[in-house]
Amino acid sequence: MKKAIIVIIAILGFCQTKAQHNNHETQRTHAVVIDSIIQTSNYTYLLGRENKTSTWLAVPTTEAQVGKTYYYMGGMAMNNFASKELKRSFDVVMFLGGISDVPLDETGNAQNNPHANDKPYKRVVPTENKIEVNIEPIADGITIKELFSNKEKYAGKTVKIKAKVTKYNEAIMNKNWAHLQDGSNFEGKYDLVVTTESTVKVGDIVVIEGTVILNKDFGYGYNFDLLVENAVAK
Repeated sequence: MKKAIIVIIAILGFCQTKAQHNNHETQRTHAVVIDSIIQTSNYTYLLGRENKTSTWLAVPTTEAQVGKTYYYMGGMAMNNFASKELKRSFDVVMFLGGISDVPLDETGNAQNNPHANDKPYKRVVPTENKIEVNIEPIADGITIKELFSNKEKYAGKTVKIKAKVTKYNEAIMNKNWAHLQDGSNFEGKYDLVVTTESTVKVGDIVVIEGTVILNKDFGYGYNFDLLVENAVAK
């Protein structure tokens, strides 16, 4: 049985200049024939042809074949997108959570998919690789382990966490984004995502203070089980 290609978007991995989010007939399934493929470190760019219209699509790095038909629903259109890695600009790129090699039903599930509840276009932030770090919490702060193990307790509340920045990207959806680790771990959850107006860099050890948000949906399918928003980093 063919399997739907299901990929998880690295929301923090793409670079952008001034971008606009456009509607792209998100309520219907698109079937595109791939005419060209460009692989980069984080994304696969696909030139997809639907009828007589060609559109560049971007999905997290995955295998695809020229000449084959793939299916998708939804997506986020970004105009005047500049890829620093490719050193080129696109008039428009449609960013997708994934593509399927079998047709999709009206809910976005792959038809005849045994995993009927696995929506291929729910985007979540991938966990960063665990690093070797051991940071003691500040006196009035908590650890990442404590946050994940008692997330309902901290929902909507302000927390302070001392941790190391493992990934950072600026100006995505009008926010700066950072991944943090302090060495603590709860059931495999050791990677904390925060949004901030502060500027940090990878390798910094910072104290962040922000509001804990659960089940955050930014639209376009970007969903988070837990993140710290509007954090101030010191």
